[in-house]
Amino acid sequence: MTKHIGSILIVDDNADILTASRLLLKQHYQQVKTTTDPHQICHYLEQFDIDVVLLDMNFTQDAISGKEGFHWLQQILRLKPSTTVIMMTAYADLNLAIQAIKAGAADFIAKPWRNEALLAVVAAAFTHASTKRERDSLSRQNSGLTNALSGQTFPFLGESVAMQRVFSTIEKAAKTDANILILGESGTGKELAARAIHQASQRAEKAFVSVDMGSVSDSLFESELFGHKKGAFTDAKQDRVGRFELAHNGSIFLDEIGNLPLSQQAKLLAVLQNRQVTPIGSNKPIDFDSRLICATNHDLLEAIDTGEFRQDFLYRINTIEIQLPPLRDRVEDIPLLVQHYLTHFSQKYHRQLTITASDLNRLCLYTWPGNVRELAHSIERSVILSEGHQLDISAIISNTKTPSKSHDDVPPRVTSFNLLDVEKETVAAALQHFQGNVSKAAKALGLTRGALYRRLEKHEL
Repeated sequence: MTKHIGSILIVDDNADILTASRLLLKQHYQQVKTTTDPHQICHYLEQFDIDVVLLDMNFTQDAISGKEGFHWLQQILRLKPSTTVIMMTAYADLNLAIQAIKAGAADFIAKPWRNEALLAVVAAAFTHASTKRERDSLSRQNSGLTNALSGQTFPFLGESVAMQRVFSTIEKAAKTDANILILGESGTGKELAARAIHQASQRAEKAFVSVDMGSVSDSLFESELFGHKKGAFTDAKQDRVGRFELAHNGSIFLDEIGNLPLSQQAKLLAVLQNRQVTPIGSNKPIDFDSRLICATNHDLLEAIDTGEFRQDFLYRINTIEIQLPPLRDRVEDIPLLVQHYLTHFSQKYHRQLTITASDLNRLCLYTWPGNVRELAHSIERSVILSEGHQLDISAIISNTKTPSKSHDDVPPRVTSFNLLDVEKETVAAALQHFQGNVSKAAKALGLTRGALYRRLEKHEL
């Protein structure tokens, strides 16, 4: 029999109960710990990754009130909030069960129990624990995220007039719950803008859930976004909480929304209109309350004209529209960005590097078809490859690379007959010509978006 991954702690002053429950549960779960002393609970929580605690409600004193059980329940939830607790008592009492659940217990079971009943309760507790951990993980990630408007680790930087307009719109929009659509070329910082909106909103302490819609296959679309119940399909071995439900009371960011096929647009439109999701395999809809932020580098109006995007769906997602400028249109921000990433990656790789004024000027003349993402990646690569204490930008710019800003619209001339070099220059030229629009560049190159992304990765563009 394959054992489920997970750890259980059983706390009861009756040694027979501990032995019986351990023997039963050990057949199904990898780790089962037991103790007759509730004072050992803290030790077990600190030493082991406990998922579920089976906790007796009565020990030595006041043997039927359950006060001791409530005390230790609170201690467990204080020490490790992600732990799921099942209360046990030989004195089955409905009011006591209700009190235990109100106090934070996931479930309640009366002794003596049937083995099938105990296994069912524990299985449900593990599902509950998994959901709690995923939520808690997202909350921890969210609480550690940069406050993008105040200049933390990966800030949303900019001093140009264009960026100040963006910041002003974000500040006004964040105070509301209006749906927001962020537009801009690839690499301009659309996810940073979404995080900035979330951090400036009243939902900042809740989860920020990001979904790359371009990477969600049609077969997994509903499972990923709406969730599924165990047994709903072949590989559904346990319940899955959908992204909308995980983002409840927080924000959900749907990146690359322009990649959605019409069938998925219709499903999302219905969800947004009803503010409810129904997991696959369930007939019970689940209400959600999350802030919707979408982003794309597609021209959605053009997509509507060609029948590739629903007009009613666009109206639903773009109550407020934010257009991020490409880096070539805010050249005055390049020194600020270069210095920020130079400092960040120098610290990361334990280097002490500076950049000369002439090299900084050369970086300002470069057109940056990949925008801020390309700049950050290029600085990181240069920090790693540089020798001495001066940043070597030869890996970023050379005399044979993209010319200065005055030649933006002229594709660079092929300077090598090496096929890899030719491919790299052709891909770079296509991106430059289509101003970073990956979809248009891919179409012009005769590639799929996925194939183009692989070439961008291969050539470090």
